[in-house]
Amino acid sequence: MENKSVMQTIVENMGKVMVGQSGAAKLMVVCLAAGGHVLIEDVPGIGKTTMAYALAKSIGVTFNRIQFTPDILPSDITGFSMFNPKTSEFEYKQGSIMSHIILADEINRTSPKTQASMLEVMEERQVTVDGATYSVPDPFMVIATQNPVEYMGTYPLPEAQLDRFLMKVTMGYPDMEDEVNILFRFQEHNPLHELQAVASGEQVIQLRRQVRAVRVERAIGEYIVDIVQSTRRQEQVILGCSPRASIYLMRASQALAMYMGRDYVTPDDVKNLVIPVLSHRMILRQEARIRKVTTESILSDLLSKIRVPS
Repeated sequence: MENKSVMQTIVENMGKVMVGQSGAAKLMVVCLAAGGHVLIEDVPGIGKTTMAYALAKSIGVTFNRIQFTPDILPSDITGFSMFNPKTSEFEYKQGSIMSHIILADEINRTSPKTQASMLEVMEERQVTVDGATYSVPDPFMVIATQNPVEYMGTYPLPEAQLDRFLMKVTMGYPDMEDEVNILFRFQEHNPLHELQAVASGEQVIQLRRQVRAVRVERAIGEYIVDIVQSTRRQEQVILGCSPRASIYLMRASQALAMYMGRDYVTPDDVKNLVIPVLSHRMILRQEARIRKVTTESILSDLLSKIRVPS
């Protein structure tokens, strides 16, 4: 199976459950191929958790769901050491993070201390418990869902954690036709229960390897850095995007090029991914938020002003 068809087959498989969300599904599969994590943010009832399940079930790997609540502890996620009286030694008991794909459901409903327990594993693919380091399985991906921070009982994610998500994906309400189709698709049973895997973990590892081989011309690299550095020079912005954002934007552009069946990145690949890759990394000034300025509008304005390489 070619890499293009692997990615598109997963999107089509997710479409058996999700109606009218092919754009969001495509972004999630691009994120999977790029080796990153994805944050799905939207209001309750849109299907964030179902979307995450659909991606996880489309790949034949282990999967864990962590329901983030105010009382969940860091050790529930990373694991802990327990004394074994028979061997007189401490043994590591795995936490729920030890799986290929993790659904971090409603991640912003837990305390900042517990959110921080995800930082090491998302960046370095390992956890450290009592001085010992344990690697998570490969491939590894965190799919987190969150409600908008204006909702009751939510804690804003720390900047360092937001920066570790390759993309933030929003889904939006379905239109009239799609919502009617949802009614009848779920009329007799939930199609998620019958969803079968269409790709293996080994195929995902191979896919990620080949994404890195997709050609990026120096002019494209300069275009990416120009966009990212421009976010740091905006008057309405307190904190712009970091060099990590440049790396993620390039990697996502490589994955999108492969999805489109190309072995090289075009400026359009970069432009199509600027908002999902960069918008959640920028922090606006208070006065900009009062005026209802959004990071998405700032990025759209930047793209219209930055010269596109030919």
